Amino acid sequence: MILPIVAFGSAVLRKKCSNISSDYPEIDTILANMWETMYEANGVGLAAPQINKGIRLFLIDTTPFFEEENEENEVIVKQAFINARIIEESGDEWEFNEGCLSIPDLREDVIRKSIIKIEYLDENFKKHIKTYDGLTARVIQHEYDHINGILFTDKLTALRKRMIKGKLIDISKGRVSAKYKMRFPR
Repeated sequence: MILPIVAFGSAVLRKKCSNISSDYPEIDTILANMWETMYEANGVGLAAPQINKGIRLFLIDTTPFFEEENEENEVIVKQAFINARIIEESGDEWEFNEGCLSIPDLREDVIRKSIIKIEYLDENFKKHIKTYDGLTARVIQHEYDHINGILFTDKLTALRKRMIKGKLIDISKGRVSAKYKMRFPR
C-alpha cells in the first residue's frame, strides 16, 4: 500500500526515533509499504519518520544512480536498515546536490564524508557491520539523519537557510506540487 509521505514541518521529522525488536507489530507490512511508497515517489531512500513512524528504520535502493551514471565500480545496494548506528565517518568531504521526498522541489548542495562504517539489523533482524562509500554512503547518511531528527536543510549555511525559508514555509503549508501522496502538518 502506498502511504503518504510526511512533509517538512511535521513534528515526527524532528524526533529521535526509537529502536525496535523483531516482534514489532506488522514490521513486514511496514517494510513492504515503505518499498512501494519509495518507488512510487521515485526515491532512492525512505525513512520511517517520513511515513509518520518514529522508529529506527530506513531503506535504500541505489539502482537509479548507477543506471544513469553507468558506474562500473559501484555496487548497487537495496537494503533495509533497522536500529542502525553509524560507527565511523571518514574519507574526504564532498559536496553533492541532495533532495528529500519530505521536501519536494527543493535541492541543495550538502557536504558529507565519503566513507561510513555502519552497524544495523537487516529485515530478518540479523546483525551486520559494513563499510560503504560514495553515493551509497551519502544515501545512507541522509536516511540515517532522518531517524535522528535531522534534515538535509539543517546542514546548509545560515545564508542558504535564509534563502530557502519561504519555500520551506510553503511546503509545510501544503503549497507544493508533488507527484506523490503527501501528508502536511496541521
